[in-house]
Amino acid sequence: MKAYIKAIEYYLPEKVLTNAEIAERFPEWSAEKVASKVGITERHISGDNETAADMAFQAAEKLFKANEGVREQVDFLLLCSQSVDYKLPSSSCILQNRLGLKTSCGAFDFNLGCSGYEYGLAVAKGLVLSGIAKNVLLLTAESYTKYIHPEDKGNMTIFGDAAAASLISTEGFAEIGEFVLGTDGSGAENLIVKTKGARIPNVTGNKTEDENGNVQWDDYLFMDGKSIFDFTSEAVPAMTEELLKKENLKQDDIDLWVFHQANKYMINYLRKLMCIDKDKFFVFMDKVGNTVSSTIPIALVEAKKEGRLHGNVLLAGFGVGLSWGATILKM
Repeated sequence: MKAYIKAIEYYLPEKVLTNAEIAERFPEWSAEKVASKVGITERHISGDNETAADMAFQAAEKLFKANEGVREQVDFLLLCSQSVDYKLPSSSCILQNRLGLKTSCGAFDFNLGCSGYEYGLAVAKGLVLSGIAKNVLLLTAESYTKYIHPEDKGNMTIFGDAAAASLISTEGFAEIGEFVLGTDGSGAENLIVKTKGARIPNVTGNKTEDENGNVQWDDYLFMDGKSIFDFTSEAVPAMTEELLKKENLKQDDIDLWVFHQANKYMINYLRKLMCIDKDKFFVFMDKVGNTVSSTIPIALVEAKKEGRLHGNVLLAGFGVGLSWGATILKM
């Protein structure tokens, strides 16, 4: 038995934040400067009363509408999100009911960020190959923009909100290959929201600045860009090299590379570092931004529209955790 991606759809919230609007808030930056630096001209922002679970619901409904009869076939639901509705119950349980899935459907949330899609595919593949499930609905959804401080222009330019829905089954358009997954929790504080969890349940209002000029608000998203960049530069080439060995493939055997769409500078640096042909490297972030665990499924939808999904497609995610994961889709 093999496991395949059978369908993918994604959802973007209605509200859009443009570079021009950011430049109005921060006159020292121009819209052109933001676009040149991060490769993003606009990003979608979830509504005040719109949660990640709401967006996941919309993505799933879009998938069901495009694939008649699939709703009744789903027998497992996975939700990757760091923006769940409640401490408990799991948002996946709520979504099972909202989506009208059968009660014999298994469901759980898992808390991962930019590597979440690869981890979700790995779990879904395991469920299918073990015979536990035949049709797994993998939902990725984030509303990181709700965690960004109004004065944090750096993260404001990068992140956008979105959700994606993927159906993993015993048949489909892309066979899911081997995986390489990794974790280094020693870098946990390099990308973090410190408060409002069990460790520090109450907001502190604290603000600090390190020797590199990185400002950190305890109650909002903090990213040490340099540390994340250094981690990515080491982890991603090693991860992809290990994956190619597992699959008995060479770099030239990969027909399309789809990396987590972190920002223009980072992924272009990786492409050049790894000597990847620009024509084989897919980028889709200009109008959506960094949507965390949904960047890769969104990119896959767009690459499919362009007729670029064929042969061997390598997916690589990396980020908060620190965590990384990669797999190869075979068309």
